Amino acid sequence: MLQMKSVREDQLARLAKKYREVAGKTRAQAAREMKVSQTSVFQAEEIPNQALTKLRVRMIEAYSGFKVIGPVFLLERK
Repeated sequence: MLQMKSVREDQLARLAKKYREVAGKTRAQAAREMKVSQTSVFQAEEIPNQALTKLRVRMIEAYSGFKVIGPVFLLERK
């Protein structure tokens, strides 16, 4: 059975860092593989409010067995 879990934007940052480290990649290696600067990788991992969602998703998908599906927007009645 397919099991999904929702995560917040700040959790994507932590997951990107976790899976990069588990994969044994340095920030420099990840930057080369993602074709971005090391600063971008640092910001994607350490500054959750930085608008780097696409990079975080690419890192999670490259270094883990997960596919990120989203974004999800929920409407709540006022």
